[in-house]
Amino acid sequence: MSRENVEIVRGAIEYFGRTGEPHLETLDPEVEVLDHDLPDAGVYRGRDGFVRWLANWGEAWDSFSMEPQRWIDVGDQVVFVFQMTATGKGSGVEVKRQDAMVWTLRDRMAIRIEYYNNEPQALEAVGRSERDAHVDG
Repeated sequence: MSRENVEIVRGAIEYFGRTGEPHLETLDPEVEVLDHDLPDAGVYRGRDGFVRWLANWGEAWDSFSMEPQRWIDVGDQVVFVFQMTATGKGSGVEVKRQDAMVWTLRDRMAIRIEYYNNEPQALEAVGRSERDAHVDG
């Protein structure tokens, strides 16, 4: 089922890219979101928590885009690696970096999403190395 999980996450990300809205149907009602890029952010819980997390994250940016780079199949987890480009709200400073998310799925729904500001941290979280990921990737 892990390849199916990749397609579920890919579909959710593509939906967000097209609409600017989260694809709530792919989120378990009790989903947990942890953003390791926001200090002291805590855990966002449930679909409403996911929406709050997006709003809090977006407060810092006038605009942002995500360009998918890789999807790494790790069984019940998917590592989504992307190029994030954003313009700071007020400062106008452009930020370009490679970020990553780890989506954990159960029964075709995301039960946990973790946001990292780099691929090595995300890979470490799932017990993989960059070398392993590039072999699979």
